[in-house]
Amino acid sequence: MTGSFATWRNVPITFDQVDTSSATVQVGNYLHVSPNTSGSPLAAPSIEIGLYAQKTGKTTHTYGPRWTELTTSGGRATAIKSGVNPTKADNRNHTYMTVRQESGNQWDVLYDFNKVGSTTKQLKVVGGNTNRVDVGLEVTGPTYVDVPSIANRMQFMTGNKVWEQVATGNVAKSVTLPACSSAHKPPNCFTTKLTDNSKFTQWTASKPRRQTSAAVTSPTAPAPAHGTDALAAGLPATFNGVNQDALQACLDSDADDCLVSVPGLAECVVTVRVCNAAALPTGGSLEEPAGGADVSAADIRARAAAAFDVPGDVVTVRPPAAPTALKPGARAASSNGDGVWTVFSSSSTTGLQRGERRFEGFIAHYTPRTGVLLEACWGDLCDVQ
Repeated sequence: MTGSFATWRNVPITFDQVDTSSATVQVGNYLHVSPNTSGSPLAAPSIEIGLYAQKTGKTTHTYGPRWTELTTSGGRATAIKSGVNPTKADNRNHTYMTVRQESGNQWDVLYDFNKVGSTTKQLKVVGGNTNRVDVGLEVTGPTYVDVPSIANRMQFMTGNKVWEQVATGNVAKSVTLPACSSAHKPPNCFTTKLTDNSKFTQWTASKPRRQTSAAVTSPTAPAPAHGTDALAAGLPATFNGVNQDALQACLDSDADDCLVSVPGLAECVVTVRVCNAAALPTGGSLEEPAGGADVSAADIRARAAAAFDVPGDVVTVRPPAAPTALKPGARAASSNGDGVWTVFSSSSTTGLQRGERRFEGFIAHYTPRTGVLLEACWGDLCDVQ
């Protein structure tokens, strides 16, 4: 395997408007790739890219894509700022992709068919070894969240640079909550469906909430459709060899088919890797222009302590106006400077990884007004730029 690809829509994930300060309530729908599983399928260095929503207050939450590199010695996560409305729950299709670099052992990460980052710590892919690709939904704090059906489609790229669906015999399902039924009612249940024949076609998952009439908050009202003409206005007809009208039309309808149906796209994602003129990075903020009150240092401390599984009293918070000061020898995930909240600790942490493995210290940056996670590192990957 030299690449992986998944697509789904930005569905409106909603949270109860109740106080959950003592619990972590979050949702992740992601593509997770382990290029080399020779040591352990569950502990191998890996790459994750997906859509994440987290309840941050009684009436507030974050929503948007990010990508993460995970290793046995640490990890780093970066919010994605490119794409068309990446932080809007407007039912738009978005795409998530990893492609192995032409030389060396590292991988590029693409969102909406544009490169957004590269790994630094992945292992060599040895011919004949098993690769693992996971796609699906993960929910923490299911009592307070409603997730409508998310239709996940996934493909992988062979060593010959051909995109294929996974054979049904190589597909395994893992559902950790019971199926919703009269015996197992929401909120502690999933509704899932695997669509396949000889090949994996689609994995659909949802997590209903207990009280459908409860007050909820949504980042934005879902849009019924997206006009291709309006989206493509001002774009070049061809960009890096890719027909842009065909690409926008495909993303609006059946993004799973774009690598086959859009002229020039399959070649672009493995060469130039910047293929979508409408989704280029803008350098804009991930914060909404209007919304709730600004976050406080206490809010940021509590948010970081919960995310990184450390006591709040071992977390140091630097406000946006203060210069960044980090532990000796460590470097932040990037040079965001003084315009963000900087949070760090040298205490043992799980980072943003699953499981019981712990690492020494973390550094995280949050947006100044609403406290959206911009980037983070933990363990040894805080020493890697």
